[in-house]
Amino acid sequence: MFPLLQAQNLVKHFNGVKAVNGVSFAIEKGSCFGLLGPNGAGKTTTVEMLEGIKTPTNGTIFYAGQPLGNRFRQEAGIMFQSTALQEFITVRETLELFQRFYDRSLPLEMLIERCSLDEFINRDTRKLSGGQRQRLLLAIALINDPEVLFLDEPTTGLDPQARRNFWDLLNAIKAENKTILLTTHYMEEAYALCDEIAIMDHGKIIAQGTPKALLAEHFNDVVLQLPKEDFPPEMQKMEFTILECEDKIEILTPDVNATIRQLIAAGTSLARLRIREHTLEDLFLRLTGKELRT
Repeated sequence: MFPLLQAQNLVKHFNGVKAVNGVSFAIEKGSCFGLLGPNGAGKTTTVEMLEGIKTPTNGTIFYAGQPLGNRFRQEAGIMFQSTALQEFITVRETLELFQRFYDRSLPLEMLIERCSLDEFINRDTRKLSGGQRQRLLLAIALINDPEVLFLDEPTTGLDPQARRNFWDLLNAIKAENKTILLTTHYMEEAYALCDEIAIMDHGKIIAQGTPKALLAEHFNDVVLQLPKEDFPPEMQKMEFTILECEDKIEILTPDVNATIRQLIAAGTSLARLRIREHTLEDLFLRLTGKELRT
């Protein structure tokens, strides 16, 4: 049984620069695969090759065991990070326009219900809010009932409630055995949605696996957070990894109980102590040394 989408040793050169340098991975049917990386890492170029928009300098891409072709174009849905919509037409007219591009399409009323478009279905596309626009763009990506769905930063600019609603919609799509390739700069989003992630930097994949497995592989400690004013100077001499993060001190320790005993012995107030596990954001920063930016 072939993976639904497979990249083998992808390479892409731009004016002598290797934007992508030997990237390989496979995405199984019915899974959500997250591709993460800082600006310039090569993830957008990689996705554009997988979508058939850019041609690899070297390497191969297979869809259901075959090179990309008409079947892929008919069965793929793409939601770009930035898409210009036709102005002076309504949401319904926009859907009808895109519906004509495919051999098959979902009934419009099904799309309208699934993406919650009904309340603004007759509104001019110029007058949509950010969340409404993103739901319309998702409906366009779903209009051909795709087997594989490409989502490039789909929740950028959305408020927390709209983002969570979007997640629920994506989980419902995945429950139908659809396959999703997601790029996002929200680590919480990647953790919540992705079955597997790959982190890219300098054109290469530097880590790949399930979110939980990657965290277990790279961390064997937990994080204690304290406001700087609550952290006693003498604790700097203890055998901990201590990080300064804006107005907080983070103590990385494999033994929470022993660390807390030492804090108490030093007269530390624990009223504002916070204990947390490592997150994908911690992993991202450890591996790339860069903040994840839009």
